[in-house]
Amino acid sequence: MTTREQVLAYGLTFPETYVDKPFHDDNWVLVRCRKNKKAFLWTYVYGGQLRVNVKVAPQWRDFWRQIYPSVIPGYHQNKEHWNTLILDGTIPEKDIKRMIGESYDLVSGKHPETGKRK
Repeated sequence: MTTREQVLAYGLTFPETYVDKPFHDDNWVLVRCRKNKKAFLWTYVYGGQLRVNVKVAPQWRDFWRQIYPSVIPGYHQNKEHWNTLILDGTIPEKDIKRMIGESYDLVSGKHPETGKRK
C-alpha cells in the first residue's frame, strides 16, 4: 500500500465510512465513521512522503513504533493515542491494514478483539 488512493479505498471497505476533506488544505484527506463522524484514518503528504495517521490503543502504541522506524508518534495529534505511518515501503501491507482496522475499531466503538460493540 503506497498510494493515497489505495489507503482511502481500503478505509472505505469498513462499514458506514466516508471520505472527508474538512480543512482548507486539500493535502489532508480523512476517512470517517458515518455514525459518529469521527476520523480513524488521516492521509497527507509531508516531506514528499505519504503519511497516514491511525488511532492506536496505548498498549500497542510503542510496539508498532519499536518494530518499524517508519511508525512515529502521531503528527498533529495526541502522541499517546495516535501513530503516524510513513508509507515508504518498509511496513508490510498486512500490518498497515491491521493498524487501519484497529483504528476503525477504536473510533467506531467496536472491541478490537471480538468485533462486538463495547
